[in-house]
Amino acid sequence: MDNTLIMWLSIIAISATGTLAHFLYDLTGEQRPIGLFAAVNESVWEHIKIAITPSLLWALYDGYYYGENANYFCAKLVSLLVLVIFIPVAFYIYRKFTKKSILPLDITIFFAAIILSQATFYAIISLNPMWHIFTYLSCIGLFVFFGCYMTLTLAPLKAPIFKDPITGKYGFRAHRNFFKNLKKKHKK
Repeated sequence: MDNTLIMWLSIIAISATGTLAHFLYDLTGEQRPIGLFAAVNESVWEHIKIAITPSLLWALYDGYYYGENANYFCAKLVSLLVLVIFIPVAFYIYRKFTKKSILPLDITIFFAAIILSQATFYAIISLNPMWHIFTYLSCIGLFVFFGCYMTLTLAPLKAPIFKDPITGKYGFRAHRNFFKNLKKKHKK
């Protein structure tokens, strides 16, 4: 299959899964194990998380398809780092000018990050084979990345990126059930 077609399929799959992951914690009755991978509040970190989770799930496919490519692990690590860097940078830059969050811009940033991440992955996969040392370092980097992902989800730092703008709290404690609040609004 053509790399361009696979790239666009990955963008669609990751975007759709990430969108679902925004609501999955509420939809599953606030199951804590689901909250490790789905958004539990409206912080910037949780929006990064819902882009990372489907990207990691997509690795099951691209690992099978590209896993023997010498650049695979480097491409995967760099593509994940693109998500972690692009989303907060774009969000905080536009917030500096608007002084508020604008939902269509937030959604655009989410999708743009996924497109940029996947384009980066497929660009690196297409390069000439890198030295083996990059494979080893990238594998270590992926383990560290996943460890940080889990640690920051379970024990978020007291930093703006982890703070829910609605409740002013962090992590699971910041959760407010979207669907319960929606029902309350309709009853009024």
